Amino acid sequence: MSDNTEKTEKIGKPTLPEHVRLRFCPSPTGIPHVGMIHTALYNWAEARHAGGTLIFRMEDTDSKRDTQESLDMIIEALHWMGIDWDEGIGKGPDEMYFQSKRADVYAKVAQQLLDAGYAYESYSTAEEIAARNKAAGRPETFGYDGYDRTLSEEEKEKFRAEGRKPALRLKMPDEDITWNDLVRGEITFKAGSVPDYVIVRPNGEALYTLTNPIDDAITEVNVVLRGEDLLPSTPRQIVLYRYLIELGIAKQTPLFGHLPYVMGEGNKKLSKRDPQSNLFLLRDQGFIREGLLNYLALLGWSFSATEDVFSMEQFTNAFDVRDVKSNPAHFDLKKAIAINAAHIRMLEPEDFLRRSVPYLFKDGAVSADNWDALTDREKTILIQSAPLVQTRVRLLSEVTNMVAPLLSIDEYIAPADDAKKQLKDDSAEVLDKAIAALSTLSDDEWKTDQIHELLSEELVEKAGYKPRNAFGPVRVAMSGHRVSPPLFESMEIIGKTISMARLANLRANL
Repeated sequence: MSDNTEKTEKIGKPTLPEHVRLRFCPSPTGIPHVGMIHTALYNWAEARHAGGTLIFRMEDTDSKRDTQESLDMIIEALHWMGIDWDEGIGKGPDEMYFQSKRADVYAKVAQQLLDAGYAYESYSTAEEIAARNKAAGRPETFGYDGYDRTLSEEEKEKFRAEGRKPALRLKMPDEDITWNDLVRGEITFKAGSVPDYVIVRPNGEALYTLTNPIDDAITEVNVVLRGEDLLPSTPRQIVLYRYLIELGIAKQTPLFGHLPYVMGEGNKKLSKRDPQSNLFLLRDQGFIREGLLNYLALLGWSFSATEDVFSMEQFTNAFDVRDVKSNPAHFDLKKAIAINAAHIRMLEPEDFLRRSVPYLFKDGAVSADNWDALTDREKTILIQSAPLVQTRVRLLSEVTNMVAPLLSIDEYIAPADDAKKQLKDDSAEVLDKAIAALSTLSDDEWKTDQIHELLSEELVEKAGYKPRNAFGPVRVAMSGHRVSPPLFESMEIIGKTISMARLANLRANL
């Protein structure tokens, strides 16, 4: 999209750079969650829509919480979701994209800020700050009061003699800080509302409020899309950017866009502990990437007034972060499942089968966890069953209940609880008549149409049963469930020998 004219048509929102450079920079703590992927998705979509660049790096400076396992899971999650990147981890030296390997870079810039007078040494402890606030009649939790800004060299030496190590704080100017947010429009923090903040801990560790802007500056990021929860830190970053520009480290202050919260049940922000926020749990439940990406795209943005289902190509063609709504978005699992079902129906049958096999293997329905390793019999039955099943499942985890009875050679399948409700007082008589009628068919005649025609004639037309009562017990005998793939097609796939045995054995167990 070279149409910079189109970019200026968003009234009240900034014009995007001609070549956007965005970044996704999670911390490797815990399991990838919906909120993380939502942020990654919008950054990726804006980069792909605008023909820009997406950078993937890692904020891994918290040695107590960061783990290699979490890093591996984040990478796996991005690969599974199909969110790729142009620069970053795996596409350049680790020293550029892992903050844990860049301590010397941050220390050098921190010293430059200190030498230039943009930062200063702060020796105050949290207890001292609280005590001063209390003495001044402010709440103890009011925050830092700027006490160390004017310390003399003699006072600093006294603290050093006590063995104190200073933190470094950035000086906030005594003026309003305003920016035009890509999502929320103009935002202003009044002068004095943001205190001087710590950029380096007393132990020498740089905080993200320093590391993030430095990395953005060095990699020339010009658009920052991140969660609404980080909005209070934005005035700090804007001021730091001013200083980095003065020092020749940054070329510009990026445009900021703060994405809406993703809410769970009860109007609470979706927590990492909420089951529906765990990306891999959603995958285990049978979501496919296309369905989940489609639904996540709708959490704060809409494709059109009438369409909720779209491809990722359609999404990236249409997406503009300036169209994102600022209101919180609610994660509705039922709607997510409905959209996933639509995408399952759009898969090519072979793709549907290949994606289903790991779920079938996990449930013990097939002999291997990948299509190529299945037996010829398993492949044949799955190919026959695909058109019967694909339009009836919402999640890939539901495929097993549909096809396991078709794959099984068991001559009796015990009815599930929901199926027992289909068995009425006259079910034994229905099964007797079905067995008698079907026994007249030869193996060659055991076809869908013949089975359907014969059972309809004997059970509905002659015996007078309603179709539900006529075919319900037969369905339970074949599948053990109340809901199954189309009955007569299923019986053809199962074959005459096993079908007749299942009918007889259900009859015997009534």
